[in-house]
Amino acid sequence: MNSIQLDIVIPNFNGKVFLKDCLASLQRQSFQKFRVIVVDNGSTDGSLELLRRDYPEVELIAWNENRGFSVAVHAGIAYGSTPLVFLLNNDTELDTQCLAELVRVAEEKPEYDFFAAKMLNYHDHSRLDGAGEAFLRGGVGYRLGTMEEDADCYSTPRQVFGACAGAALYRRKFFVELGSFDEDFFAYLEDVDLNLRANSRGRKCWYVPEARVYHIGSATTGSKINPFTVRLSTRNNFCILIKNYPLGLLFRFAPAICVYQFFWLCFVIKKRQFGSYCSGIVQFVKIMPLMLEKRKETLGLATVDATRLAGIMRKAEDEVLQSTMRRRDAAKRSNHLFSLYRRLFL
Repeated sequence: MNSIQLDIVIPNFNGKVFLKDCLASLQRQSFQKFRVIVVDNGSTDGSLELLRRDYPEVELIAWNENRGFSVAVHAGIAYGSTPLVFLLNNDTELDTQCLAELVRVAEEKPEYDFFAAKMLNYHDHSRLDGAGEAFLRGGVGYRLGTMEEDADCYSTPRQVFGACAGAALYRRKFFVELGSFDEDFFAYLEDVDLNLRANSRGRKCWYVPEARVYHIGSATTGSKINPFTVRLSTRNNFCILIKNYPLGLLFRFAPAICVYQFFWLCFVIKKRQFGSYCSGIVQFVKIMPLMLEKRKETLGLATVDATRLAGIMRKAEDEVLQSTMRRRDAAKRSNHLFSLYRRLFL
């Protein structure tokens, strides 16, 4: 085990159909000093039998029920011991040089705490799934470049707001110092919460375009918009705001927050998910006292003052708008509302 430098943590829930290709891509990596830890959230599709029969080298943590993404990832991180931890969704395949590039950059840039891979569409490798994570002041994340054609601007290594936990490398000390993903989020926006906490404590993320990951997306839930995702996304969106925003920023960003909430509500109504939205609001009200308790610790540990954090958040949101407007330009769609928003709020 002395040769092992990297723990790879893969949460799984009924992902048997994806695991074979994901694990095969790990076997093809040029960098092989790693251990794979799969945390199974009560799968009933034969995932466990597949892993035990065909992949005895995989370390397996298996539960009888679905405890959520955050709990599963935290268990996998705690099980391991290496200086570097790579979190990976089961519905992915890695380019053969992916791990080698991530580890190389981590060694070359000790001042950075976590690293975002370039995520490409599984079915169309010319189209992006995400090139690092940005942030909207309404309290949600955005994968830069999502649904755009890959371009030169996404082939340049640079500092970004954060990483999508579906394919991200972290230093273990990052979790020791900041804590892991919030287990009360269960799933959705837990990496946004972690990215925001990281920025509030001066931690930095580097985007590594040479590390390519091919991602299906929403494979566990079956679609990007469904009652489960809408309910949890709505609840966790408000959890992020109440848990992480200093009071001054809540007032300062109130217009931007209201604009986002208005358009999110319009979107869920259009998708006929208003009932799920309301369920998310109800669940937030129930969990709000717990988030208020966590707020004290989160804000108490912040090392970046509110003014500087506001600047970081504004920059990240502007990157979101630029990415969105590029995609809409390519589709020959209007950007008048986005241009107006930038003039009014950025």
